[in-house]
Amino acid sequence: MKKETFPISGMHCASCSLTVEKALKQVDGVKDATVNYASEKATIEYDESRAQVDELKKAVDSTGYKLIMDNNISTTESSHQMHGMDNMKMGEIPMHDHASMLKEDEIRSLWHKFSAGFILAIPIFILSFPTIFGIDDLISAQNRMILAMILATPVQFWVGWQFYRNTLIALKNFFTNMDTLIAIGTSSAFFYSAVATIFPQIFESSGVVAGGYFDTATIIITLIILGRYMEAKAKGRASDAIKKLMKLSAKTAMVIRDNNQEIEIPINELKIGDIILVRPGEKIPTDGKIIEGQSSIDESMVTGESMPIDKKMGDIVIGATINKTGAFKFEATKIGSETFLSQIVKMVEQAQGSKAPIQRLADIISGYFVPIVIVISIITFTIWFAAGFGFTISLINFVAVLIIACPCALGLATPTAIMVGTGKGAEHGIIFRDASSLETAHKLNVIVFDKTGTLTNGEPAVIGIIPFNESKKNILEISASLEKQSEHPIAKAIVELAASIGQNSSHPLDKAIRDEAKNEKIILSTVKNFNAMPGHGLEGIITINNQDQKFYFGNRRLMSSKNIDVSNHAKEIEKFEEEGNTAMILSNELQALGMITVSDTLKDGSKEAVKSLHNLGLKVIMITGDNQRTAKAIAKEVGIDDVLADVLPQDKSGKIKELQASGLKVAMVGDGINDSPALAQADIGISLGTGTDVSIESSNITLVSGDLRGVVSALSLSKRTMRNIKQNLFWAFGYNIVLIPVAAGILYPIWKITLNPILAAGAMAASSISVVLNSLRLKRFK
Repeated sequence: MKKETFPISGMHCASCSLTVEKALKQVDGVKDATVNYASEKATIEYDESRAQVDELKKAVDSTGYKLIMDNNISTTESSHQMHGMDNMKMGEIPMHDHASMLKEDEIRSLWHKFSAGFILAIPIFILSFPTIFGIDDLISAQNRMILAMILATPVQFWVGWQFYRNTLIALKNFFTNMDTLIAIGTSSAFFYSAVATIFPQIFESSGVVAGGYFDTATIIITLIILGRYMEAKAKGRASDAIKKLMKLSAKTAMVIRDNNQEIEIPINELKIGDIILVRPGEKIPTDGKIIEGQSSIDESMVTGESMPIDKKMGDIVIGATINKTGAFKFEATKIGSETFLSQIVKMVEQAQGSKAPIQRLADIISGYFVPIVIVISIITFTIWFAAGFGFTISLINFVAVLIIACPCALGLATPTAIMVGTGKGAEHGIIFRDASSLETAHKLNVIVFDKTGTLTNGEPAVIGIIPFNESKKNILEISASLEKQSEHPIAKAIVELAASIGQNSSHPLDKAIRDEAKNEKIILSTVKNFNAMPGHGLEGIITINNQDQKFYFGNRRLMSSKNIDVSNHAKEIEKFEEEGNTAMILSNELQALGMITVSDTLKDGSKEAVKSLHNLGLKVIMITGDNQRTAKAIAKEVGIDDVLADVLPQDKSGKIKELQASGLKVAMVGDGINDSPALAQADIGISLGTGTDVSIESSNITLVSGDLRGVVSALSLSKRTMRNIKQNLFWAFGYNIVLIPVAAGILYPIWKITLNPILAAGAMAASSISVVLNSLRLKRFK
């Protein structure tokens, strides 16, 4: 299955997005499709072997809207096919892709149409109130009507053409939308006035003095066009996060090519394996690994971390970050759509284009809204006319009901807040996989943290070698020989210690061990029949003095399973574990030989994150494969409530399930690798970004920087966003519930109050704009 995001042009209301969504879901091979009215994009998951992009485009085209594929979707490609590249400043991705250009054209067109409508509406308004403006005697009533009709015609059929076009599209698809209401309402006023102007005798023969309402139709159209213009501008601000991310990328790269020559090339010409030179103050063009030099790099634009990070040979660098101090060379490992920045943009786009569960209610209501409003308007006309108020007054109230109704506010309430919320998260290095994740995060009761690599740095150091029945040197040699086959952080610490014996060391934990070794050379042996047992340790055969011997190296669970008695050393082992250290025991097939103790350091911000989560009213649990004593020592240091210890990697998801079975909403925070099953099982899986490898396959939220304080920020942002959505929905529902009856005339019997259609048009436009502006308040989140 392939998942892509496509811009959709021509949508003007929530009903439009539902029409496109329905058409896409009917295409054979499409698993799911979500069309977001606020972002004007469709996120489609489809089987490439059964559905082609051309078929998706045809399905959208059949509804009267357009799926844009010129730039291959392309806000996620660093080598976009863009317009106007030559005019861009150095260090920026050009922003004028085809979809953006169409949007800019639409905004310009709306402004031109509003300007024309406004200019023509002024004389029409004057002609409609001749006494106020003193023109009664200058122009006859009939001529005023004719002149007003001539001026109103281009407003009705040019400025307002989009309402007719979209109404026809909707009817063709057996649907109705916001434009249907506007087209019916303004056409009723215009054509009634046109008949009264051209054939006044029809009304005069019935003893009725016909009035002209060209001003009503004209001003309504002009106000709605103005509202659409302001809404489009505001929605553009809602998607600022994507634009900011795209602008981060460098435009060129200085590569080292044949004969060690330095050549400056556009980034879309980079190839994997290129050697790139970066000088102080320059942006790093793409992702790669430093092969020469060192520097301090500002990664704040993609991680949200303000402090520069020191980098040396072998370290990973991220494209679009800024080199602060030294010059260095690096090898390009990822280019184009595979780079870290492109993946972040893609994640944010997909999150912004997805729908939160809370939006389903608004979508259902929007689907029935327009037909219901049309029925209410017809009932309104019938009641007023039957009550003897005449055709004119009945028509005015009929138009007012049609114009005051606003499904657009309902359609914008959720997606605009989601767009701003997910975008703001990206600015802080918090990537939400979809809108559902953003919504669910605020409902959590429990946060479960993995220990190694999550609460701790995952870079343990050896702090002691304790012999039982073997020398320290032999214990280290055998253990390191076994561990060199493993990728576990503890293995790395032991192997690095063995490799550095006799060399200079600045690490305070293992310096004493190196000094004690008195420059003895550690020799690693070949291991046969190596076997790693997750959650237990390792085993393997090593030849010593021409004899094959089997060794085990791991925790007490491993010793117990192999019937190795360590009871004589229990107190010594427990002492280290109670201090929060990990004890790794080495044995042969007969007895325990010795122990290596390893200590991991807490991540900066771990204690602060746990304290903040407590302040939010959440229970915090640590889950680890360590024994109870070690786990409790770490938990006490961090301030964690409860511990799930001695849990094997494959059993972590079961523990999460047990918590959920008790009725709790659970988040799991892990490194996204060993913890994948638990991350997937949790209501919200939160993975920590590691270098440029950001995986969201099993997690709902990714913290790019790996700082646990990002968990607190993610939950706070979720709460703020959901509060904003609820405010939007309250005002959108409230607006329609209150004002539609007012427009229908419910206040007239008691207070003689009716709603002028012109005021209704202004209120309708204001409701949509207010929802977008309220969503933009989320930009203040820090």
